[in-house]
Amino acid sequence: MPVIAEGGRLSMDAFYIDEVSYTWGSYIEETGHHVGSWKNGVENPRIDVTDGAAEDLPFDDSQFDFALMVTTICFLDDVELGIKEAYRVIKNGGSLIIGFVDKTSTLGQLYLKHKNESVFYKPATFYSTGEVVTFLEKAGFSKFSFVQTIFRSLADIMAIEPVKKGYGSGSFVVVKAVKYSFVLVN
Repeated sequence: MPVIAEGGRLSMDAFYIDEVSYTWGSYIEETGHHVGSWKNGVENPRIDVTDGAAEDLPFDDSQFDFALMVTTICFLDDVELGIKEAYRVIKNGGSLIIGFVDKTSTLGQLYLKHKNESVFYKPATFYSTGEVVTFLEKAGFSKFSFVQTIFRSLADIMAIEPVKKGYGSGSFVVVKAVKYSFVLVN
């Protein structure tokens, strides 16, 4: 099952791809920023690292079973185009999974307030769950499902936070959107 992971979290995505035993994975990273397809100091032959950008993926149409963007959309130059490109390279019936900090959440508001003080978040544009859903719908995705976590201040978290269905009370939201494209035959 081919999968594509996009964005700046190579080690986590590579670990995820490897742990769920996908037969082949590709990791797309902006030119010059990738660190390699490594896990525990050993190159992972099941993961190909490809230079590129989410807004112009260097892959054929309908090549992947799903795409994964974790803390990625806030750093894209053109979110709508990045999501449309994901739609293009995902097979019919495949999914796009996006994990992000909702800008309307407590943590999102904190990040927005201090964004210009952060080297990491200064270039970021944060989105609400509603805005992300709108981007997904415009690209053609449907059948959305949501989970959320981080329900308290980061300073108050001393153990793993629960994961709950839905969105609106957790700061970190994961949305799964499915690509269904139908061709009418006369």
